[in-house]
Amino acid sequence: MSNKPNEGEEWTAQSEKDAIDHVMGSEPLRIEQSLSIPSDAHKSAATQPDLPEDAENLDELVREHDSESIDRADVIGEGARWFAGWCLRFLITAAALYVSAMILGKIWAGVLPILLALIVSTVLAPPAVFLMKHRWPRALAALTVILGAVAVLGGVVAFLAPTVQSQFPELRRQFTDGIQEVQNIIQAPPFNVKDEQILDALDQGSQWLQERSGDIANTVFQGISVVSSVAVTMMAMLVLTFFFIKDGQDFLPWLRRLTGRRLGWHLTEVLTRSWNTLSGYIRTQAIVSLIDAVFIGAGLAILNVPLAMVLAVVTFFAGFIPIVGAFTAGFIAVVVALVANGLTTAILVLLIIIAVQQIEGNILSPILQAKAMDLHAAIVLLVVLLGGGIFGIIGAFLAVPVTAVVAVWFRYLGDLTDLRTGDKTAKDIEFATDAGSISGIQIEAAGRAMRDRLASFRLGGDDSDSSAESAVKADARTAGQVSSDAGPTKQEEGTMTKAFHKISEVVSGSFSKKNK
Repeated sequence: MSNKPNEGEEWTAQSEKDAIDHVMGSEPLRIEQSLSIPSDAHKSAATQPDLPEDAENLDELVREHDSESIDRADVIGEGARWFAGWCLRFLITAAALYVSAMILGKIWAGVLPILLALIVSTVLAPPAVFLMKHRWPRALAALTVILGAVAVLGGVVAFLAPTVQSQFPELRRQFTDGIQEVQNIIQAPPFNVKDEQILDALDQGSQWLQERSGDIANTVFQGISVVSSVAVTMMAMLVLTFFFIKDGQDFLPWLRRLTGRRLGWHLTEVLTRSWNTLSGYIRTQAIVSLIDAVFIGAGLAILNVPLAMVLAVVTFFAGFIPIVGAFTAGFIAVVVALVANGLTTAILVLLIIIAVQQIEGNILSPILQAKAMDLHAAIVLLVVLLGGGIFGIIGAFLAVPVTAVVAVWFRYLGDLTDLRTGDKTAKDIEFATDAGSISGIQIEAAGRAMRDRLASFRLGGDDSDSSAESAVKADARTAGQVSSDAGPTKQEEGTMTKAFHKISEVVSGSFSKKNK
């Protein structure tokens, strides 16, 4: 019996299987034979439905199985693999962050002066650059600016010292009178606290201090150690600031020579963005803090609150710690007003501080800091609390600028991703340097070529070489059209265009070799 179908009959999958069995010299193995177990034949007859034996019905079952949608097990398995992959990435990232935090804790004494020097350099670099442009030597310009800043701070302290010296005794007397007034209030109805109870409370407080005298002494010695550590950190910060201002303009060229042209251009762009963001944050925060200090200080002076000028200076410096600093400075001002002038003046001071903070927080800061940081207020509050909880006051001070710089790096990676996916073009992104503009054009051309190759592969075409070359050549014609406000690496347009033509030839050549 021949298993080959007659002419006119449809050649089915079952017919093909029968033909293979015929060639191999074996009989076709029916499905019920492959599923049945000799010892359980009586069970299979009762539990398994009758299966069709003819080829047409079997072929229909095969076609029905092939036409079904993706099996649920495959979908669940794919989701499980995706979830497991991201869990693994999360664990690796968490481990890397933990190790980084441990290393940072070990070298924090050396990292802190660097961070502070960078922040101070963003403030002192513009006047130093101005002096350098007027043919001042780098070292002399940097030293002059640093000494000038120290002189300004010293002048502020010298100006406030006589005020504190003259008003502090009066404030101490008023504080003593306030304590006596509180004592009189708690002794009067409805509290009716007796003198013996107050003396007992004072005795218990004295005994508590005596029991913890050792801890207090250790705290004092730790405070002395902290003061010496702060002094060393300040000296190291000043020295590093001098070198950052003096040799800072040579850093990016050195980095490009060290890392190579391609990576160096990306680092030039992202580091320039980071510098601009950091300097913009410091300038903006200084303006906001100055406005707060002027209006709050004026209100304190009008209400005749002691140490009004000192409290205004405290408000200015506390303003560099967003949200928390303003609250702390306001609390100190209200307490001084309460002790010195009474409850009514304290309430008026509180209303002035709330009004100034509302105007600054809802109108002034969003306008000034929109371009400087572009961070949500909730993120600012969260990082300030985390930084303060982990590293104390210095952590609260550094939390926002560090977060702003990290956000700059993520935004730059997002821009590169958008260029590769085609969601943005190089013209849609505002680059800070010419190096960033050229890198953006390269990434856009590479992304377009990659998308063309994928499309050609899916469609079965072979025109990806010409698409890649045309994309690179089209972008090469616009390589010289960079932003007019480019950063410190800006060169002449002719030189940049020639350099990019050479780069385009290399890029297009690599695409051609890969696609052959």
